[in-house]
Amino acid sequence: MNSLLSILFASEAGGEHLTYETHHWLLPETAEIIYGGLASVLVIGALVKFAGPMIKKSLAARTERIQADMDNARNTRETAEVEAGRIRTALGDISAERSRILAEADAQAAAVLSEGRARVQAEMVEVEAKAMSDIANAAGRVGDELRAEISRLSAVAIERVVANTVTDSVRQDLIEGFISKVGASR
Repeated sequence: MNSLLSILFASEAGGEHLTYETHHWLLPETAEIIYGGLASVLVIGALVKFAGPMIKKSLAARTERIQADMDNARNTRETAEVEAGRIRTALGDISAERSRILAEADAQAAAVLSEGRARVQAEMVEVEAKAMSDIANAAGRVGDELRAEISRLSAVAIERVVANTVTDSVRQDLIEGFISKVGASR
């Protein structure tokens, strides 16, 4: 390095070759060691006195923060483990609950089905009874209507037959026979 500095100074000085020599190739001059040592002691002392407490405080705060994070993580883990246990228990309960609900639904479906069949059977009996009643009523009406029609047609036929077959002499005999019956019954 000395040779590099000497070349640099030599080129600036206009060609003169300047050399610098020290008493040792590794150690600086004694005055530099004293002044540098005192300055280092002063700077290190100021750092220890002023920056030391701040560094100590920040390290303590960091330690507290890390401890709080670890405590929080431990509490969170314990809570999560408790919750996981509850979920596992609930999962078993869910299977049992699902089985119970399915059995209950099957029982309700069977009850609704049998109730529906009974209701349909009762309605069928009612409908059959009503149909039989309607058939009997219709048969009675048809019989009555048929008798009425036969009576009407017989009356018309009798009138026509009587009108065609009864002569005036037969009519006169009928009238006299009726009068004699009425008179005899009194």
